Amino acid sequence: MIWNPEAETMPRAELERLQRERLQTLVRYVYERVEPYRRRMQEAGVSPDDVRHLQDLTKLPFMTKQDFRDHYPFGLFAVPREQVVRIHASSGTTGKPTVVGYTRRDLQVWAEVCARCLAASGAQPGDVFQNAYGYGLFTGGLGMHAGAELMGLLVVPASGGNTERQVLLLQDFGTKVLACTPSYALTLAEALLDRGVQPGQLPLRYGVLGAEPWTDAMRRQIEEKLGIAAVNIYGLSEVIGPGVANECVEERNGSHVFEDHFLVEVVDPQTGEPLPYGREGELVFTTLTKEALPVVRYRTGDVASLNPEPCRCGRTFVRMSRVLGRTDDMLVVRGVNVYPSQVEAALVGIPQLSPHYQIVVTREKTLDELEVRIEVDPSFHQEVGGLDPAPPAVQELQRRAEQALYGVLNLHARVTLKAPGSLPRSEGGKLRRVVDQRRL
Repeated sequence: MIWNPEAETMPRAELERLQRERLQTLVRYVYERVEPYRRRMQEAGVSPDDVRHLQDLTKLPFMTKQDFRDHYPFGLFAVPREQVVRIHASSGTTGKPTVVGYTRRDLQVWAEVCARCLAASGAQPGDVFQNAYGYGLFTGGLGMHAGAELMGLLVVPASGGNTERQVLLLQDFGTKVLACTPSYALTLAEALLDRGVQPGQLPLRYGVLGAEPWTDAMRRQIEEKLGIAAVNIYGLSEVIGPGVANECVEERNGSHVFEDHFLVEVVDPQTGEPLPYGREGELVFTTLTKEALPVVRYRTGDVASLNPEPCRCGRTFVRMSRVLGRTDDMLVVRGVNVYPSQVEAALVGIPQLSPHYQIVVTREKTLDELEVRIEVDPSFHQEVGGLDPAPPAVQELQRRAEQALYGVLNLHARVTLKAPGSLPRSEGGKLRRVVDQRRL
């Protein structure tokens, strides 16, 4: 189902004309209303009159998360505070949250793009939708809630966590569409299996999963354990929240960016130079229709690539790849760039291993040491009779896992096999995969 065919299947030439008009309006709007960005433009020697074509976007300076910190809480707003009808915020590394605001029209746009995401994920009006993203200051819960109501779903506002209650709601309410983080989807899958509920026994058919990086190997685990089609949703607070891009259930091969509202680029993380389609780099977004807090060339820190090829779902929007990692939480171990998603892709495909892992980096002497702790599959654990002392089958599995990691990372890592249930689980939010003890 396509929620808004007129917009989502727009011919590229018409879309680019719309983007150009909206970009010109946006740049002048921000220049006149957002004093910190006006100064940035003046320092770069750029005026709104210099932006006449889409290619002129590269003349404009970037925005980063630091801008939100420097002008906390409302210094980047483009409208008087009295016109802002809602505030959201994400956790900040300095103790201060990253604050974003919405006008009434912004909330309407947000609901529209979230409705598009749900339709692309397989939802139909009248379906029962269980929203297990967190409500409150986090953008996930309320953003998806509004989109679901707009398209006529029956919304179950479960919020994050409380796995016992989530399982009860899934069973008793006949949930067909579930929204949560991928790691929490696995937590729910295990909880259902523990209660003897087999994949496919519930009406549940679709999962709208996001807010953290995940791999196709993890997708296969989720789909097998829950009996659903798992679809990736992408968003971030500074741009709007969830609803920036979404996979279609027909392909599940890259997320369609809603380009009538969000102009997307990929740039070299070091130089900031634009990269062509297909090249991996840092995602940069410009909001074309935001009123309260527009952003221009916002550097997300997310690493991905763009694919302009037509999609059989009929949408004409460019597709972004799955997020491969982040420029700011990328690990550098002995000079090698390591993303958690690489580790996951290497190990989750081994049948005797589970999707639950943790990456630990230490530096006891002069060299970095990389350890990957990963749980074994419960059936394998039962078959070998435990991990301590390690029988030959366990030693062989550890060797295979270390070889698989070396093949992906070109770096030796120690694999520690753990018993089922021994590593931290998601309780609704993002799961901390990396423990970098070099910074402690």
